[in-house]
Amino acid sequence: MEALRLDWAGSTPTLSAAGAMAEQGLVTTVSSQDGTAVVAGWVGSVRDRMAGARRLLDDFGRRGVASRLPTGDYAAVLVYRDRILLMRDEQARIPLFFKESGGRVSAVSTSARRLGAGAELERRYFCRYLTGNTAQPHSELTPFAGVHRILGGEVVELSVTGQMRGRVPRHVREAEDLSVPGADGPCFSGAAKDLRLALENAVGRRMGRTTACHVSGGTDSTSVALLAARLLAAGQERPGDLVLLAGRFGRGELAEEQPYLDEAMEAIGRLVPAAHPMMIDVDDVADFDDFRHHAGDADEPHVHAFRAPFWSRLHAAAAELGCDALLTGCGADPIADANPLHLHRLARAGHLRQMTKQARAWATGGERGLRDVVSACVVQPTLPLAAERLTALVRRRGTVLGGLGNFTRPRWLRSGFARAHGYREASVAESRFVFGRRPEQSLYDAANYIAAPDPLSWRRARQDGFFLSHPFLDPEVVATMRRLPAEATFRPGRPKAVLREAMADLLPPRILGRTVKVPFDELYARGLRTHGDELVDLCRSARHPLIAEMFDVETLCRAVREAQLGVGDSYSWDRMNSSLALVVWLEQSDQRSRTLMPITAGP
Repeated sequence: MEALRLDWAGSTPTLSAAGAMAEQGLVTTVSSQDGTAVVAGWVGSVRDRMAGARRLLDDFGRRGVASRLPTGDYAAVLVYRDRILLMRDEQARIPLFFKESGGRVSAVSTSARRLGAGAELERRYFCRYLTGNTAQPHSELTPFAGVHRILGGEVVELSVTGQMRGRVPRHVREAEDLSVPGADGPCFSGAAKDLRLALENAVGRRMGRTTACHVSGGTDSTSVALLAARLLAAGQERPGDLVLLAGRFGRGELAEEQPYLDEAMEAIGRLVPAAHPMMIDVDDVADFDDFRHHAGDADEPHVHAFRAPFWSRLHAAAAELGCDALLTGCGADPIADANPLHLHRLARAGHLRQMTKQARAWATGGERGLRDVVSACVVQPTLPLAAERLTALVRRRGTVLGGLGNFTRPRWLRSGFARAHGYREASVAESRFVFGRRPEQSLYDAANYIAAPDPLSWRRARQDGFFLSHPFLDPEVVATMRRLPAEATFRPGRPKAVLREAMADLLPPRILGRTVKVPFDELYARGLRTHGDELVDLCRSARHPLIAEMFDVETLCRAVREAQLGVGDSYSWDRMNSSLALVVWLEQSDQRSRTLMPITAGP
């Protein structure tokens, strides 16, 4: 989807925005005597997008001032008299790409496909994409040769004629990235107060005129919705501007969530009686519904296209009510919980006795073995590729999905293609991103891409009128949690203890005390039962030449059959899902190119 575009007429830059999206407030254009800015998304606050865009233009207009990127969900192009700046916020939910050749940028757009029309496909990208579900957003590569991604938190400077001058990461957390405090750091109650304040600010920034909150009955989404209701009850917005959006399952194991959902709705309604609860019946929804559409129409291959039917149903309901913001609790699991990779820091510092003691407490609290905790939190981050390879050898036992983790080459990816186009190098890069030199810090960076993969929100924005937003991934919330020592966040047997303490005055008792939530496995299993044969036929009938060059199709089909039988785990299923999405994306792109081919008249 193209929300903004920068082109050159000779040596003169031309900046434009999509008219329909500008009318919806999804794209904002501001000008001053210094220049013009077009911002897709919002800067500072959803409520005042114009002021945020103007502040961005003014702050970066002062040469020599190292401005930090403000908080928000945005991609922006700033055209000044003497230079052009391209930038994205750290969450990087809204895409931005540029087409470059010989050091000169010829076009900038929020659509890689528009820039890459007619370009050769970049095979290295597909190896990067297939290494895991965090690879795509933090890699500069795109599916099209010559088209590059601006990374999250990055500022690219061009001359007014499009010559590249530099790429600089500008992180909003720079001044807040403190080292982990010692034992005299914040106490448990102090940590809870800090998180509550940061989360309130994050929710407040994301509230619009009519705000929808996804409510699932869990601690995370209920916390976000309660904070939104509290802000409305305090008179900061009209009380009728809150929509409570929930998917209702009348059968199966997901129906067990209904009592929690009802209790959450009641608690929110007590704060804002005028809130509009919307229970959307989703019994007829399954993963992989309309998979060709959800996976094929995206600008890039969409790793989580299989889950798009559920979110599409909720998005459509919010759009019908004219919501201009949709808040979700995604991201709380890795961000608001105690950081288990803290054990790696202790081992790295030689505090083995302390590490063992804390690992034992972690194992007891999570009902796991001590060896499992040490393996996952100390050994695997140290030697991720070797650990996965060993696991694959032990667990494979003749299956395609057995032992397949985040980085190991899936057996359906041809070894020759992987060698020729850098799959191992991509795996190394991905493992370094996920764990890094300091895994306890890398966890937060990787969580931003694992917890909220929502290209669906971007692709649907024009028809919905809003973007999906994630308060738990707000830079202030992340900075607050990464400053806290493990001693202030970990309570054995009580996941997300700091969040529960922070929300103790608002969360209903039943939700405050729950530690287990029904996963969406039933939705996935139902989707495979319903669409498994269709997915296999889709792979076998695909005609794009890159699919046969890249994949052993029959092995991929075997993986689908194994997943139907319940073989594998979430890691291996993610690898299969991403490959299926890539097959559809390539096949759809091939059909588009065929429809655009010129027709030559016969003799």
